Amino acid sequence: MLGVYIHIPFCKRKCLYCDFCSTSQYDEKLLDRYVQALISQFDDFFIKGGRYEADTVYFGGGTPSVLGGKRIAHLLKELQKRVKLQHPEITVEVNPESCDKKLFKTLRAAGVNRISMGVQSADDEELKMLGRLHTFAQAEQAAALCRAACTDNLSVDLMYGLPGQTMEKLRTSLDRLLALEPAHISCYALKLEDGTPMARQNPVLPDDDTQADMYLYLVDALRERGYMQYEISNFAREGRKSRHNSKYWDLSDYVGFGCAAHSFYNGRRSRFTSDIGGYVEGVLGKQPIVEEADELSFGNRNGEYVMLKLRTSEGIDEDAFFHRFHVDFSSYSERLKKYVASGHAVHEHGVWRLTPKGFLVSNTIIGDVLEGVCPHE
Repeated sequence: MLGVYIHIPFCKRKCLYCDFCSTSQYDEKLLDRYVQALISQFDDFFIKGGRYEADTVYFGGGTPSVLGGKRIAHLLKELQKRVKLQHPEITVEVNPESCDKKLFKTLRAAGVNRISMGVQSADDEELKMLGRLHTFAQAEQAAALCRAACTDNLSVDLMYGLPGQTMEKLRTSLDRLLALEPAHISCYALKLEDGTPMARQNPVLPDDDTQADMYLYLVDALRERGYMQYEISNFAREGRKSRHNSKYWDLSDYVGFGCAAHSFYNGRRSRFTSDIGGYVEGVLGKQPIVEEADELSFGNRNGEYVMLKLRTSEGIDEDAFFHRFHVDFSSYSERLKKYVASGHAVHEHGVWRLTPKGFLVSNTIIGDVLEGVCPHE
């Protein structure tokens, strides 16, 4: 079963912290040509490649909702002409200011059954500082419309570690976001990415200890409210984790369409050009649009599996690892033992996983584990 990712690189306004492939410079003609290019790319992959089945579709961005419900419905209809969707999870990312009842009704009729809403904060001053276009009142209204007209399978985003943010402000934001009754919540620390307007402003962020306290507070508070942590930044009610994103952490096959979209298919990673105009003209003109491609060797694949699975609360089952790769896990487990002793990892019933404390320094732990076993990676 494939996962299908469709990148929509358009936003009403680019947020001050965002370094994703997106633009606010577009018109209706460009939106239509972009949709045309996506459909042409569907043809290039699915018809030439044979019969395919998929169980997840994810519209990410950017802000896919700026396309409007009709264009998204049209893309889904065209996709279903080329691939069989098996009890699919179909997600569309939206922002509160680009939502209305008509959009949600159109998405529901098209088969969309999961909405991911970029809320980020319940504090209007923080939203303004981030360059968001909506207020929290608009987020409340959009969430209510989503539940009434589309689905109760709503995911919301929350950012922490913001300039001037205190623990009390974070608690208030979390309480107000949970009042929206989301099925899923993603919690991300603000990162000042080079080249973004916010990075140029160089604001003072909470120090590392405060950000660590914020993260551990979110983990505990969400668990108490009935949200299972299944990945470093992601929490869900029972049965509501993102099936699509879970493919990324399990090395399952997924194919991406649109500029800057990534794919992992048959052991091969690839990424399309981030130039929006170059993508459209390249696809429609049958010119190359692949910017990066990398064939993973089987040995590299098991190392990448370790890297990804250690991001999840499920962790790595030694027996499952051996059956998948025919490689004993002992070389990795030897590196992990010291993190059990320090409280950053646990080993129970043949399963290795990081603790919330370990998630805080997961990049360091994972780098150490892989360096010890696969120094060439």
